Amino acid sequence: MPRSRSLLTAALAAVFALTLAGCSADPVAQQYLDGDGKGYISADGAVEEIPVAERGEPVDFSGVTEAGAEFDSAEIAGDVTVVNFWYAGCAPCRAEAGDLESVWQKYADDDVSFIGVNTYDQADTAKAFAETYGITYPSLIDVDSGTAKLAFANATPIQATPTTLVLDKQGRVAARIIGQLDGPSILATLVGDALAEEA
Repeated sequence: MPRSRSLLTAALAAVFALTLAGCSADPVAQQYLDGDGKGYISADGAVEEIPVAERGEPVDFSGVTEAGAEFDSAEIAGDVTVVNFWYAGCAPCRAEAGDLESVWQKYADDDVSFIGVNTYDQADTAKAFAETYGITYPSLIDVDSGTAKLAFANATPIQATPTTLVLDKQGRVAARIIGQLDGPSILATLVGDALAEEA
């Protein structure tokens, strides 16, 4: 009986090790394995533009904003859309907040929409963050349902916070920035490029 128990323990340990190894491609999981449980990714210059021919299907997403308003991506159909995944306790999210707002203000009069997806906080915390950092675009409160994050799973798994996506006029992921924005210029360029594309 002790031999059977030790074999079972060894088998479970091997499965656990394989599971962790399989997760190591996820930056947040790797942080955990390295003993760093902060749960966010600092700026690392990870910017990816997706050629038009390689973009997947449009992403339909919805939720409730921090103000309690229902939101559906159908409301902004035809716009270039910036979607930023964030939460208030994330230091890089705080650091990039002004850059996001800056790009939003730059394109506020064009066919561009901005929407945040708060993956951790309740509405009051998100509202306090917006007031503190001068954020004027809405955020979906996704912590309880996870439906907005899940909606993007097929197009581009959200494995790090912050992550910023640029959706083209058809609602497809055209670009993504993993980690903190390195200033507003790259995001502004990505939005401008998506605006310049044929509808």
